[in-house]
Amino acid sequence: MKKIIILFLTLLISTNAFAAGSDSSSSGSSEQSMYDEGIKLVERAGKLEKKDKLEKAKKLYSQAFKKFDKAYLKDKKNPDILNYLGYTSRKSGNFSAAEDYYLKGLSINPKHNGINEYLGELYVQTNRIDKANERLEILKNCNCDEYKELELIIKTRGTKIY
Repeated sequence: MKKIIILFLTLLISTNAFAAGSDSSSSGSSEQSMYDEGIKLVERAGKLEKKDKLEKAKKLYSQAFKKFDKAYLKDKKNPDILNYLGYTSRKSGNFSAAEDYYLKGLSINPKHNGINEYLGELYVQTNRIDKANERLEILKNCNCDEYKELELIIKTRGTKIY
């Protein structure tokens, strides 16, 4: 009987410890949760954009920017956060801020595929094809989707696909 009680108490304690662990991990790292929330908003905005609901998409991009900005306050050395700050700025129409964020990200990681692609897209949007081609050249040997996507955007720059 004693062994059953000990087993029961051990099980009860380990279950409570697990539950407490799940509660604390749900709050998790603040910048990570802000980053994750921002990603979800970007995904929703992208779906709205595909349905041509551009104003609603723009609002979600703006909300996502705020999430990424909070994450950036706690992690200024993360090029992925800077990439999304640039992306959401660009999608909201703030090209100057977008370029600044992309360039900050590249100062941390000059070979970041996502930043190089999105900066190239920004250059296409702002009719700086020579600079877009520079980004494409950097991606040339990556054997990645970012190269193919930027190449297509540069080739079809008369059609809005970015």
